[in-house]
Amino acid sequence: MKSFLFVSLILSLTSAFVPMKVIRGNNFALGADGPPAVKKADFVAAVSEKTGLTKIDSEAALAAVIDTITEEVSRGRKISMLGFGTFKLSERKERMGRNPKTGEAILIKASKTPSFSASKTFKEKCNQ
Repeated sequence: MKSFLFVSLILSLTSAFVPMKVIRGNNFALGADGPPAVKKADFVAAVSEKTGLTKIDSEAALAAVIDTITEEVSRGRKISMLGFGTFKLSERKERMGRNPKTGEAILIKASKTPSFSASKTFKEKCNQ
């Protein structure tokens, strides 16, 4: 049953995903191009409708997927989902930068950051 929930959730993600840009301080969120973005509650409702699960179960499944992705990527593991994309941990090298206020040269420490690369199928769907 758990694998069914996971697969159903991933399939829902691939068909309901919309790039989002949240503007804080407002009661709405704008998508990358200006139309309203899908909020978490609306996303959970869409997953619930597509899978036949309750909203509570859908929210729990979504939380489990996000937690799993977060844990695995933070450990340095790559997560590839056919038809959706790949989550991975990218490394940024130490580099020199400038303080924009003073113009002083500063050393920016090396860091790690999560990244996502959309699959060819996902990119094609976005460009239809």
